[in-house]
Amino acid sequence: MYLSHVLNLKKIASGFILGVFLFFSTFKTFAAQHENGVETTEHATEEHAENHGEHAEEGPYNPTTAILEHIGDSHMWHVIGDISLGLPVIIYTDKGTEFFSSSKFNHGHDAYQGKYYTYKLVEDNIRVVDAAGNVDKATSYKIYDLSITKNVVALWIAVALLLIIFTSVASAYKKRVGKAPKGLQSFIEPIIVFVRDEIARPNIGYRYQRYMPILLTIFFFIWINNLLGLVPLFPGGANVTGNILLTFVLSFIVLLVVNFSANKYYWKHILLPDVPWWLYPIMIPVELIGVISKPFALMIRLYANISAGHIIVLSLISLIFIFKTMFIAPVSVAFVLFMDVLELLVAFLQAFIFTMLTALFIGTAVEEHHHGAEEAHH
Repeated sequence: MYLSHVLNLKKIASGFILGVFLFFSTFKTFAAQHENGVETTEHATEEHAENHGEHAEEGPYNPTTAILEHIGDSHMWHVIGDISLGLPVIIYTDKGTEFFSSSKFNHGHDAYQGKYYTYKLVEDNIRVVDAAGNVDKATSYKIYDLSITKNVVALWIAVALLLIIFTSVASAYKKRVGKAPKGLQSFIEPIIVFVRDEIARPNIGYRYQRYMPILLTIFFFIWINNLLGLVPLFPGGANVTGNILLTFVLSFIVLLVVNFSANKYYWKHILLPDVPWWLYPIMIPVELIGVISKPFALMIRLYANISAGHIIVLSLISLIFIFKTMFIAPVSVAFVLFMDVLELLVAFLQAFIFTMLTALFIGTAVEEHHHGAEEAHH
């Protein structure tokens, strides 16, 4: 009964890989450093050198630094304690491209002499430094950081899981045509049916089958990345869906799908709204802004909710190190467990909301002016 819908999972793989490359290129474009030291003030550089220098004394616990390091991206993959894995560093400069491991930086303590320049991690940004290890502000350098960071690796892990799950389920349906689902197949089928019956069909209408691959891709991708960010044993606990660049790319893909699928009635409502002509100078800009603001709301909602959940959990844990008393620890742990359980619901809820609003925007764009076509179809 559901075979035709489940086999659409093969289309998910190709659509999702396209989104991955869009994310990777956008992620690193926004991280590009055009001139050395532009974003780092002299005070911040000196403070970082004092706090993270090789011989710096250990100061009091700073919860802000710990929280920002967790929810942010990194050139290192922190495992546990002082154990970290170096990630590939790819730097494009005005003299050429350099490749090396981020372990060369020794957690930001050491500078690395590359082929063209000397580099150092300053607040997790790669800068060109002089012989003394200080940021060279006398000369401007064009540096484009195209490194494989922690969020990119975590994204690839999620892609691998999605491909393994969807390929195995699609193969199971081909082999078990007309039989009851079994194993992973029996777990995935109700979720696919839920997306079809509760998200796609009510919001898009009888054309929902055309958009099932993109809706399933968005739902499972966001859900799996949300869950991976909550698993304590997941090395580094990457905050992929709490990265605004990722949510930007997802929202941009939704913007393209909605507007390229739109019919003439959708564009007529935007460019020639049903109002007196003298209101056009006001209404047309408002409608065009609405075209952009809808996916923008998707971007902010997912980013803010996931990041807020991580910040709350880490803030509760930080209370133990701030107060340093045995009476706070049980209360803090109890609240952390409660928030972790709540975050499991939020992980599913955010995937559901993002997918539902995407289907709603698509349904608005493809809606027919007359409903006779739907009745004739049925």
